[in-house]
Amino acid sequence: MAVRLHLKIGLVPGADRLSTSPDVIIHHEPSIGSISRSKGNLYGVVTVAPKSGGKPGEAAALVADAIRDRYYYDESAGIPICLEKSVRTANQTLRQARESHGLAPGAIGACVAVVRGHELYVATIGDADAYLVRQARLLTLPEDERGEGLPASGDVHVDVWRGEIAVGDSLLLVSGNVTRTVGTEEFKDALVTLHPQSAAEHLHHLFVAAKGSGSDAILALEASEVPATRVEHKLVPVRPAEPLAGARDRSPIPLADPIAGAAGAVGQRASDLKTGIGLAGATIVDRLFGLMPRRRPRYRRVTPLASKRESQRRAGFAALAFLGIVVALGVGLWLVGGALPGRDDQITDVNAGDNALVEAQERVDQVFGEGDLIAGDAVKAQRLLREAWAELETAERLGVAAAALRPLRTEVANGLDRIYGVTRVTSEVVVDLTAELSPEADIVDVDRGPDGAAYLIDKATKSIIRVDLASRTAKVVVKAGDGAGKGIGEPWQMTLGGPDLLILDRAGVLWRWRPSDAKGRGTLAKLRLGGDSALGDDIRDTSTFARDADSGLYFYYVIDPSSKQILRFRPAGDGSGYPSAPNDYLATATDVAGYRALRIDGDAYVLTRDGVIRYQSGRADDYELEQPPDDGDLRPGHDYGHFAIDPLRREGGIWLWDREHARVVSMEKASGDYNEQFLAALGAEAFDDVRGMFVIDPTEPSQSNILIWADGGRLLAAPLVDPTALPSPSPSAETSPEPTKTPKPTKKP
Repeated sequence: MAVRLHLKIGLVPGADRLSTSPDVIIHHEPSIGSISRSKGNLYGVVTVAPKSGGKPGEAAALVADAIRDRYYYDESAGIPICLEKSVRTANQTLRQARESHGLAPGAIGACVAVVRGHELYVATIGDADAYLVRQARLLTLPEDERGEGLPASGDVHVDVWRGEIAVGDSLLLVSGNVTRTVGTEEFKDALVTLHPQSAAEHLHHLFVAAKGSGSDAILALEASEVPATRVEHKLVPVRPAEPLAGARDRSPIPLADPIAGAAGAVGQRASDLKTGIGLAGATIVDRLFGLMPRRRPRYRRVTPLASKRESQRRAGFAALAFLGIVVALGVGLWLVGGALPGRDDQITDVNAGDNALVEAQERVDQVFGEGDLIAGDAVKAQRLLREAWAELETAERLGVAAAALRPLRTEVANGLDRIYGVTRVTSEVVVDLTAELSPEADIVDVDRGPDGAAYLIDKATKSIIRVDLASRTAKVVVKAGDGAGKGIGEPWQMTLGGPDLLILDRAGVLWRWRPSDAKGRGTLAKLRLGGDSALGDDIRDTSTFARDADSGLYFYYVIDPSSKQILRFRPAGDGSGYPSAPNDYLATATDVAGYRALRIDGDAYVLTRDGVIRYQSGRADDYELEQPPDDGDLRPGHDYGHFAIDPLRREGGIWLWDREHARVVSMEKASGDYNEQFLAALGAEAFDDVRGMFVIDPTEPSQSNILIWADGGRLLAAPLVDPTALPSPSPSAETSPEPTKTPKPTKKP
């Protein structure tokens, strides 16, 4: 029997959507059969990122209409190419209307799906997600990295995923804002257990309950089986009655035979017609008589008493036999059902999961029930909370619903964070380059200059930007082409060296920027850089160390994977550069491709994904950073991407950005011991896209360190202290010129 797919659709009605949501849902099923068979059904969501400005609702509707109209209008290629063209057309349309809508680049995301028969095509760009649930497994579509959002300056990269959709599969198209707020586990539970309409409404209720706002588009689909209403019978060949019927007559044909044959055929047809009419009339008359009521003949039968008793006896035996069969089948099914593998295990898992949840609740009650055990006995409180966390992990593994675990998990996490010295901090924007200088700003490096200001490398404009931290103003001080001769190339690497800011361009030429006043004026000069060949394009980082603080001369260090070394350039006595060939700083050749950053305070500190390596006179010592205390429970593992250190040798602190958990970890520089860690407070800017960072030390013991960091187009400041204890954060070069030791929080028990 032929099988077709029927798609059940679920979405949140417009009246139940948030008033702050500008999202648009695409739902188009062609009514014309030819279009449906060639182009399929089109579903999608168009989302708008928060704080995008302009008229987001009109822009989202414009993108949705452009994608739908272009896709069904274009008949020039297959579905994947038509999807790509429709998204690019939407981008061009949005860019042409950008001035009227006033949107930031990449503010709009879209997730579009096409279902044709058993074929499924999915394209995702920007802040929108697609998930396929198959056999209770949640799959993310597409698997590759998605393209940037709309509007985009160039051609939009659209990756179209192609696969099959089968009976029982569910597809969810959802805004990235809902994904971050609700979580993918809730997606899977809702799609597996609920009708698509109920699943969409349930997920939206969870989003609202979690105080979500803004983008809230949700569209759920489920494929079910529809049996065909018509079954075609196979044709059966009919064999002719005569053995030679259909064989070609090869005898000679006289000239008059065709005429005689035609006349005979006409006569035969007339005779057949007459016979057929007569038979039809007779058949009609017979059927009319057959419709008339008739009484059947009745015959009197006499059944002997012995026959009646025999029939009753047989009926009784048949009833008893049927009852015995039913009882035997019931017992057999009970025995077989009890012996099936997994049945007892499932019951055991349910009981074990509930027991684990009860055990976790009891341990939490011991910590917070009658008082604050953390303040009284932190060691015991940590042990109980870690045991509670392990029980919650067990309960989740055994199938306890995430909604039942979430409140208790949050309570345990907050308690452990207090013990581990976790501080939730707020950030404020110092300068937004996308609004002041370039909408396409792309910061790739940040460093503190010799005048206390922050200096940024903007890849989009190929320039160095100076940001005055006191006045919060930005100014371009160096751009590609400035300087003598052909000028400086695209700035690539940047580091502080005494009174100068050293800039390495893409051509491997070294330049020096020296500020002349506090208003951003200065001089740019080219420095000689010795060596047999120019530096390659695989340089990881650069740093300096003062040879003589009074003279202002300093060594220049470069992490060079091609030579498997950290190259050290010796300064010329007249300060004109580094004319001689570099020396190998490392005692032995080392694979430095995994080194991410370099800082020198007399010892060389190298950042890797896993931690920090310290070199003394070119040899690595036994220096090792302590693992954060939450590595075994709340936040396992880490991926260090940037770091900052105090400039004094083996004094002060070291701060590391962990991209794995979007946090900044503080360590003692001398010993590598853990101090504390900082995460973004609720509603604050998260540390999820740090492009560079440095720390301003306080001038007074009562003040806190201030982290200066940058994301794609902004420079931000985050006082490393609880916001409730911070009177008025104000990062400035004038108020914090000298480094001091980082204040130590409560150590972990």
